[in-house]
Amino acid sequence: MAITTQQIKELREATGAGVLDCRKALEQAGGDSNKALEFLREKGLVTAAKRADREASEGVVELYSHGKGRVGVMVEVNCETDFVARSDIFRTFAHEVALQIAASAPRYMRPDEIPAEVLDLQREIATTRAREEGKPQDVTNKIVEGMLEKFKDETCLLRQVYIRDESITIEKLLLQNIASIGENVVIRRFARWELGEALEH
Repeated sequence: MAITTQQIKELREATGAGVLDCRKALEQAGGDSNKALEFLREKGLVTAAKRADREASEGVVELYSHGKGRVGVMVEVNCETDFVARSDIFRTFAHEVALQIAASAPRYMRPDEIPAEVLDLQREIATTRAREEGKPQDVTNKIVEGMLEKFKDETCLLRQVYIRDESITIEKLLLQNIASIGENVVIRRFARWELGEALEH
């Protein structure tokens, strides 16, 4: 089947991939645009993983205020070059991350940042609940592990489900953007404030 320039153009617009990559993907997919798109996404995720060790010191500090000033978010997102830092795709990604933080209130970036005492407390709560429900020990262990994983999914930004697309996590969204942008991108740090929340001492 002949691949048309219109198909290549549409695939390029959807993925940001080069002309040759789009042509090759369409050829491998037998002209099926959806299969070609999936092929490029998978290839992009592999490429993104390879870029992860490259230094990213440019970027933006994105500020977002929600609910007429009731919630405020500040997030630093880094990339490798100033050129990319000024691009619409990078700025849009940083904004989406800020929206995610405002809506889903993560407490940590990734699971290895959760203090041991916090995990111990969650484990204790889950164990007590399972025992109160009269679950046997082997079932209790599985329930506790399941509850801990759910806690990590809810409180760690990179493991949270993306608010605009429940089929992907923020980590996968990050990898997709690395693949599209062509540079390493890092969500460096964030802070979230909510009006009236208790101050920690």
